[in-house]
Amino acid sequence: MAESTDSPDLILVDGSSYLFRAFHALPPMMTSGGQPTGAVRGVVSMIRNLLNQYPDSRIGIVFDAKGKTFRNDIYAEYKAHRPPMPDDLRSQIEPIHRIIRAMGLPLLVVENVEADDVIGTLAHRAGGENVSTLISTGDKDLAQLVTGQVTLINTMNDELLDPPGVKAKFGVPPERIIDLLALMGDKSDNIPGVPGVGAKTAEKWLKEYGSMRGIIDNAEAIKGKVGEKLRDNIELLELSYLLATIRTDVPLDTDYKRLERQDEDKQELHRIFSELEFRTWLRELEAEGVTAAPAAETGAGPQTDEAAPEAEEKPPAGTQCTVVTSADQLQELLAELQSSPRFSFNIEAEPGHFLEARIVGISFCAKAGKAAYIPLDHDYEGRPELLSAEQVFAAVKPLLENALKPKCGYDLKHQMHLLRNLDIDLRPVKSDVLLASYVVNSVAVRHQLNAIARRYLESAPKDLESLTGKGRGRLEMHRLAIEDFGAWAAERADMILRLAGELGKHLRDNGHLEGLYRYFEMPLVPVLQRMERNGIKLDSAALGRQSAELAEQLEALEETAFTLAGDSFNLSSPKQLQALLYDKLDLPVLRKTPTGQPSTAEDVLQELAEDYELPQVILRHRSLTKLKSTYTDKLPQEANAGAGRVHSSFQQAVAATGRLSSIDPNLQNIPVRTAEGRRVRQAFVCEPGYKLVAADYSQVELRIMAHLSGDPGLLEAFSRAEDIHRATAAEVFGVPLDAVDPDQRRSAKAINFGLIYGMSAFGLGRQLNIARNEAQQYVDRYFERYPGVRTFMDRTQAQATELGYVETVFGRRLYLPDLRAGRAMLRRAALRTAINAPMQGTAADIIKQAMIDIDLWLESEPIDARMLLQVHDELVFEVNENDLQLLCDGVRFRMISAAALDVPLVVDIGIGNNWDEAH
Repeated sequence: MAESTDSPDLILVDGSSYLFRAFHALPPMMTSGGQPTGAVRGVVSMIRNLLNQYPDSRIGIVFDAKGKTFRNDIYAEYKAHRPPMPDDLRSQIEPIHRIIRAMGLPLLVVENVEADDVIGTLAHRAGGENVSTLISTGDKDLAQLVTGQVTLINTMNDELLDPPGVKAKFGVPPERIIDLLALMGDKSDNIPGVPGVGAKTAEKWLKEYGSMRGIIDNAEAIKGKVGEKLRDNIELLELSYLLATIRTDVPLDTDYKRLERQDEDKQELHRIFSELEFRTWLRELEAEGVTAAPAAETGAGPQTDEAAPEAEEKPPAGTQCTVVTSADQLQELLAELQSSPRFSFNIEAEPGHFLEARIVGISFCAKAGKAAYIPLDHDYEGRPELLSAEQVFAAVKPLLENALKPKCGYDLKHQMHLLRNLDIDLRPVKSDVLLASYVVNSVAVRHQLNAIARRYLESAPKDLESLTGKGRGRLEMHRLAIEDFGAWAAERADMILRLAGELGKHLRDNGHLEGLYRYFEMPLVPVLQRMERNGIKLDSAALGRQSAELAEQLEALEETAFTLAGDSFNLSSPKQLQALLYDKLDLPVLRKTPTGQPSTAEDVLQELAEDYELPQVILRHRSLTKLKSTYTDKLPQEANAGAGRVHSSFQQAVAATGRLSSIDPNLQNIPVRTAEGRRVRQAFVCEPGYKLVAADYSQVELRIMAHLSGDPGLLEAFSRAEDIHRATAAEVFGVPLDAVDPDQRRSAKAINFGLIYGMSAFGLGRQLNIARNEAQQYVDRYFERYPGVRTFMDRTQAQATELGYVETVFGRRLYLPDLRAGRAMLRRAALRTAINAPMQGTAADIIKQAMIDIDLWLESEPIDARMLLQVHDELVFEVNENDLQLLCDGVRFRMISAAALDVPLVVDIGIGNNWDEAH
């Protein structure tokens, strides 16, 4: 890989590559009128970045023309398998072209050839006159154009390829890229190639015979089935070579010397940006004094919270609170809220499940320092007369449901549930302080409102405990005096409004974080809210039977433990267990606690259990006790009494990596590797006439590792749909793929997953029950075969050490504060986390995107199906049997197209009458 030094004389942008990469890699966006804009924003952003990086270079933006090309005349099946361009993408091409022209940039669209051929011709002509050229693309085919004068750059990852870089990446020099592509073929373009020949075989042949022609001349010398396939497909190979060759002789009515930048038409850009609602770029233009287009001058289009909050020299330090107890006060408050650009609100409710929570009151704030509280359910002697909840919510419903009135809140998903219980649909879901804080820095605070305010504001609201007290003497909210509680609630609404502005600045200052917030986290809020309200049906009777059986097993295990110990003891007491194991039975002390006592931790007992029966029994007892208390006893108590469904809550702002977590109850940690755990899953069932469908990403973190590392061996294994663990075993143990035995595959699986979690050779040795030096040999061989993985790990840990964070493919920042910890053990653990966090975080982003896409589809189509659960890489649905195939096909398509990686995403789908069957 080469380093960029001087600016090139000429830049040629593969606009069509930009278009598809932006469409598939970025989240969907659209205007309030429904015009898709995600690809427009992505393409224009990449072009703007390129212009900023190389301000003095000539530039040409090249797009494919509509219709067929000369390659279709050569081979009618060329690109025949490609699906039609999605309407959401097609409708964005014209706006992109308009913006490019308004930016004063040359735009080239030539009939009967592809953008690659136009770029090839311009680069060839420029190179002939010793003009340095940079081609910006994500298309590997263009590597054939690289010379001493022509370099490629992939703007998605800033990879820069000169001739040595091409050789390092593809295994062959630029002049052999066409040979390589012809041998391999290309499924996306339907270039046939030689069946069964992948990148490694093609590379090997080219090294041995020099060129494709040399391979054809020596075809008889190539042994085995692959040699037969080569000899049987010589004509296809030559055709593939022709199709893969980029033309450098296209007749053009322009020349690279004429690719000069013109002055921007800023008024036209303002008009287009207004039309597409690109407010950030609009603000840039307006800062330069560009006048607003007529539509903007008349206030056309909805106002959103992207606009900065109303400017104030300095917000007041405290909060002035008005307690609203009369109809006149309520109407006065509503008029103030209606006339304000945006406002915050917060419903105060007693702790409890969202379907049953008792609402105490609601607060509003339209201007920093001034807020109102409407008490609804305060119950104590001497309480003043209050407005009825029915009267208040009937009055505020039109305002809360007004899609053109931006609102700020904290934990809006919970607020939406409380309002939905009252038949109010909150719209729009625009600014959530909880999620904004989480996206800015997921580990800086625990994201309670007080903690967020203390971090980002000069003042913070009082803790509720200052009013309710602590411990058993704590008062319930509705018992508190209205004046005191109202001041506290109003202050919270005030802090929410202030934080919306402050955190909005942090997000805007880091555009990629703003994108995550606006196009991943915020659109997911209503998706999760619908999913939580759907719930999943529970067979409580089945769990009751299992609970009774577990009780009998636990009693039997207890008796066995007493017999082995020679005495009775409390199996749940670490102190008694410690005395029994180490003092009475004299078992070896493998590890001590920080206070110097022999440890009875789970991993210590597991190691002891390899040689001693009592620790085995204790571990079994612990496992079944947890299963009984957490699931078989408790789940039936948490099922809705009427419908018999369990409504878990999925938390967005907890896991540092972006993963969702499940509470009340937690449905993500039900064990699936034990028969008892699977039996718990069998109690999650569907309604009569319906089926449960489980859609699960296959080995998604390993696929992300292949994408991030760019290792050719991993990329090829996944692209050929090989069993990745078998392929790794073949590489590490040096055996043919079909000769890998089960033990070797098991070891390779441990290596694959262990390394992405930063496992050391010591940890791998313990897992495989082999010596540390043997495990180290496995690791060394793995990195010899997959050197790109080692490079990625070293690069990632270096970045983490320097910056204090790593990033996902989508730009989510994962901060690792322990990298600067005083204890070396914590620093080492943080470095291990740095390796896995980008993969786990990217996987979380991908499934969030899939959920948003699927929910939009289910809401807009007449499909009798509901999304019920998200468990790490798995989504669970309930679907009418008549719509079963439609749902499976639609879910699979949306999950595999949720991101554009360098390897295909694969989704496994199961169907059943219960969750275990479907999984």
